[in-house]
Amino acid sequence: MHKVSENARVLVQQELADKVFRMEVEAPQIAELARPGQFVHLRILTGSFLLRRPVGVAEADRKRGTVAFIYRVVGRGTEAMAGLVTGERVNLLGPLGHGFDCGVRHPLIVGGGMGLSPVLFYAAAMKGKAAVLMGGRSAAELFWQNLYAPYAEKIFCTTDDGSLGIKGFTTTLLPDLLQRGDYDLITACGPEVMMRGIARIAKEHGVRCQVSLEKRMGCGLGACLSCSIDTTDGNRRKVCKDGPVFEAGEVFA
Repeated sequence: MHKVSENARVLVQQELADKVFRMEVEAPQIAELARPGQFVHLRILTGSFLLRRPVGVAEADRKRGTVAFIYRVVGRGTEAMAGLVTGERVNLLGPLGHGFDCGVRHPLIVGGGMGLSPVLFYAAAMKGKAAVLMGGRSAAELFWQNLYAPYAEKIFCTTDDGSLGIKGFTTTLLPDLLQRGDYDLITACGPEVMMRGIARIAKEHGVRCQVSLEKRMGCGLGACLSCSIDTTDGNRRKVCKDGPVFEAGEVFA
């Protein structure tokens, strides 16, 4: 796959929710090449940050030459990302990895927490053909509705506390949606326990399922082996190079 190294200028830095930010950058080469589900390896050019960090592409606009990332501040690196202002630059290496299957008729996107970030790009690419099932702890965590509204056929919500939509988890509502819908693919991203449950339910209903995995990465190019995982066929795979999107049956028994 084609990849480039591009110094990208920050255009927008916006706080969407508590410690959740959307950063838009000018990166025409990445915007042209990126496919839903892929990621970039981002390096902050200021300060003492030598290592890159993998960041899923949440939006890519080829006409404007822009790419956006939605991320949560959890440590020193993401705190530095949130501190970047308009005009500053970051280096992007990518796009990396394999993405979701866009050649389907009627997909169901399932996302939990920050897992809703990389599948936003997929929703946009499907141009109104995808339904979305999103889960969070409370209504405040599902600010994602506004981001998905322009692209989603329907949006279904679950919250742990019942403050929005169905009380429970995405796996609580999923069986009912699969019985009522005619979905030909589930694309899932979120906590591993959630994706395991989704994969099991999809298998029970005979619906194909793809999952996006998240692992710590060193190089992002398949050389350092830090993101290697075991698969159901007994072979080792690299999340950065063979993924991050896998067929659910490859990684969850």
